[in-house]
Amino acid sequence: MVVEPSAAVFNDMMTKVNTLGSYTGGDQGFLNSYYSDFPNAHVFEPNLPLEVVNSRPVPNMERLSTLYNADVGLYMLANKWMVDESELHVIHYTLGPLKPWDWWTSWLLKPVDVWQDIRVKLEESLPGTGGGTNPKDEFAVKVLFLLPLCALLFCCYHSFLQTRDHFGSFCRTSLGDHIRHLYFKVRSVGSVAYTGVSSSSTINSNHQFSNSAQLKVPAYLGGSSIVVCFMVALVAFGISFSIVPRQVMPWTGLLLVYEWTFTMFFLLFGGFLHLIYKWGKATAFQAGSFSSDVESSDYDSGKGHQRQASACDFVTWYYGMGMALLAVIAPSLPAMFGVTALFLRLGLMVAGGIVLASFMTYASEHLAIRSYLRGLEDRDTTTRLRSPCFLC
Repeated sequence: MVVEPSAAVFNDMMTKVNTLGSYTGGDQGFLNSYYSDFPNAHVFEPNLPLEVVNSRPVPNMERLSTLYNADVGLYMLANKWMVDESELHVIHYTLGPLKPWDWWTSWLLKPVDVWQDIRVKLEESLPGTGGGTNPKDEFAVKVLFLLPLCALLFCCYHSFLQTRDHFGSFCRTSLGDHIRHLYFKVRSVGSVAYTGVSSSSTINSNHQFSNSAQLKVPAYLGGSSIVVCFMVALVAFGISFSIVPRQVMPWTGLLLVYEWTFTMFFLLFGGFLHLIYKWGKATAFQAGSFSSDVESSDYDSGKGHQRQASACDFVTWYYGMGMALLAVIAPSLPAMFGVTALFLRLGLMVAGGIVLASFMTYASEHLAIRSYLRGLEDRDTTTRLRSPCFLC
């Protein structure tokens, strides 16, 4: 911008500031009204030969071309520049909430890559500012990276202390169960009919118990668990998004948001499932028992091997890893398919979000009912070994 101060122009503006219309209600609209001939002014051509420039009269006003004011908003509408990209001199990031220094903008607007490429090449003007970094942000990033890891390590350590006393007996019992299972399997070759009858009776017993337990699940448990799951996800994402510094590098911001969102969702929704488990256990304790002592004994003997062998709940890990994987894939779809258009990017993200929401709906309902049923089954705390995995 080349500015020549003029008291005369300023005084003239002040006399017209209350009379000229402004379509923005501010200075930009007033200036466009004041310089009413600006839209029809000659376009500045910097590459004209000197002889041509000297042969022309000096214009009172010239407009800068798109090369000096390339609007990012227009780029996103057409998904391309209106001029040769190699000739651009000034890029104007006009979209209000999508400024190039905000880390999330790089994942939405392709022209931000130009800004980030120049940023990392900036020399150090103050200590710790090389590459466009902020020393305060660097310290905050280290703290934010370590806190979720410390929380997970604490949970693992706490779970380990609770399972340490049972771990030795658990290993010995599991090994003995595997040996006895193999032994009876070898012996059953000569007694197929007896084994078939025994297995059938066990299956029927387990099936009857399962049906009896499912009838006791509250009808509103599934729906309430879905609501809690989505509320927890929104809270976790909102907190994560708000605590990550805005001007960190794009990859740093994305990884920190994922780390904090996953950690808080895991802890909050895991705590909710633990409350559901305690609820089922308390319900079973108040009811006394679901069947007669003989049926309960048969059920425990039939399920004893499964309870001891299932040290880690595979289903919980399956749903947890499934939600985490879909949460990573959903916003990454535009990059996977090489899509650069803003609206198509948003469309792919929305489609991935719908798939993620569908999976979360099914998983949250299933996990809540499963936790409640486990509480009903584990009404006697001495019959089930505590899992060494704090997830389960």
